Amino acid sequence: MDFAEASAQFLHHLRLSKGASEHTLRGYSIDFRSFLAFMQPENSLSSISKRLIRRYLAHLYEEKASNRTVLRRLSALRSFYKFAMREKLVSENPLEEIDSPKKEKRLPSFITYDQVQVLLAQPDLSDYLGYRDRAIMELFYSSGLRLSELVGLDRKAFDEKNLLLTVHGKGKKMRKTPITKTAAKWISDSLNHPERNERDSQAIFLNKWGTRLSSRSVDRNFAAYLKASGLSDRITPHTIRHTIATHWLEQGMDLKTIQLLLGHVSLATTTIYTHVSPKLKREVYEKAHPRAK
Repeated sequence: MDFAEASAQFLHHLRLSKGASEHTLRGYSIDFRSFLAFMQPENSLSSISKRLIRRYLAHLYEEKASNRTVLRRLSALRSFYKFAMREKLVSENPLEEIDSPKKEKRLPSFITYDQVQVLLAQPDLSDYLGYRDRAIMELFYSSGLRLSELVGLDRKAFDEKNLLLTVHGKGKKMRKTPITKTAAKWISDSLNHPERNERDSQAIFLNKWGTRLSSRSVDRNFAAYLKASGLSDRITPHTIRHTIATHWLEQGMDLKTIQLLLGHVSLATTTIYTHVSPKLKREVYEKAHPRAK
């Protein structure tokens, strides 16, 4: 069997048995295509050895791939070989003795509340799409949802009376997250907008054709608003997630609560926000330094 066929089987398994998202499947596909391109013209599973894997890693570094990219490519291959070994597609795992490069620790970026205000003012509220985009921005800043969580929201997940959302997070884990009155009003207004074209009666956020809005469309819309606003083009929907987490900390919310709100599995993931805020750094410094008072 060749690698292309076996990796296609693995992706099929992820889709049907694991319920993997399209975003996850697309990422794996990109990683597998990279490896397959390096293997050419040979692409049989039997030709893949530890030596070939090491040559592939050297090739990635020669191509100036980042540590993050190399880690992702390796992770995809490791996941594939776990499947391949279990299904007896191969008898040996060539990645067993392959070490992963150290993961670069990058601090999350965030923006100020004034910059959030500038971003919120960008959508044109003369039509439904503007109302929808303002509701999306308000919700990102209200609750720190992941992009995939936001576009996956259904009407039944929105409890306007109690200001709650039922969110399906990573690994299909469900959580209840509070939302602000402001965000709830914008969501309600977009749902009841007279110009809303509703071919999909379940989804909260729809595109102009009336079907569920995609993650890619939200990214594209954000890029347009950022260009119009003059804010950094490095800001993404995920930046808003980092932003509200940082602002929560600055306002005194404890880490455990933030962990639950963001749907982090590990508290260590949440703790990183204590390192990004100049205000928090100053407060820690003044509390700790004997000459700071």
